[in-house]
Amino acid sequence: MTELEDRRIGAATILFGAGGGKYPDNNALLIEGAESTMLVDPSLGVRARGRSALPAVDLVLLSHCHEDHTAALPLFRDAPVYVHEEDLPGLLDFEGFLSIFGVEPERHGEYGHFLKTTFFYEPRPDAVPFRDGDLFDLGGGVSVRAIHTPGHTRGHCALLIEPAGVLFLGDIDLTGFGPYYGDAWSDLEAFERSLELVRDIEARHYVTGHHIGLLPGREAFLARLDRYVARIADRERRLLEYVREPRTMDDIVAHRFVYRPHDEGDGIAKAERWSMQLHLDRLKRAGRVECSGATYRAVG
Repeated sequence: MTELEDRRIGAATILFGAGGGKYPDNNALLIEGAESTMLVDPSLGVRARGRSALPAVDLVLLSHCHEDHTAALPLFRDAPVYVHEEDLPGLLDFEGFLSIFGVEPERHGEYGHFLKTTFFYEPRPDAVPFRDGDLFDLGGGVSVRAIHTPGHTRGHCALLIEPAGVLFLGDIDLTGFGPYYGDAWSDLEAFERSLELVRDIEARHYVTGHHIGLLPGREAFLARLDRYVARIADRERRLLEYVREPRTMDDIVAHRFVYRPHDEGDGIAKAERWSMQLHLDRLKRAGRVECSGATYRAVG
């Protein structure tokens, strides 16, 4: 795939990000109806193209409120921006944005600088909330339906574009890395329910926000989805095996179950900690792990 490739499917055009939408970029979507044009997830790739390279954008919609999906939003200050009501606080002000990630107070300055300089974050207090099932009619039979798929964030949504039969999956990205639920607003069990929900949605084309990009056909989608779902069970199996001996959370984070053992950085350690806490909480509720002081240990 060439850099910044565009691919049209009916009224929808995939605006591929650099490296096929590899983070920090992502794949955006342009949807053109007879009456209005919607831009979904304005990315660094959209910013690199520039607004003049696109047709007139009448409204912007976010699949969810994360930095890589809002990077080009400042180019569209005159267009209304829509986000699911559960993610709305992330657009209203910068403190709301930081709360999504669970950034420690002492790191607000450092992380805030990163978000503003790398991803050009600007608050949008005029942002308009939408809800599960809301339909955006763009005219001429072209519509976009929001399907609430929380887990990655509280307000993450998939989008069904008709009549093209395109399901935009956002950060249900179907990569070999597996589902990401490493932020304060992530929810492992909600993510699992969302994965089952999208499995049952009939579409002709499946588009992800990162890496995979376009999956033409249901068979290819289901094969990718099965591997993606399996990553959750694999992480939990390895975690349970590891805590057959007493382990602290620092031990667990250092061992790495989401990332590779040699992956380093404060952000990676934070995401690993959030992710593993969700797994441990579930295993404790199921009576499979017990916590004594600062250590966790498998039961039985």
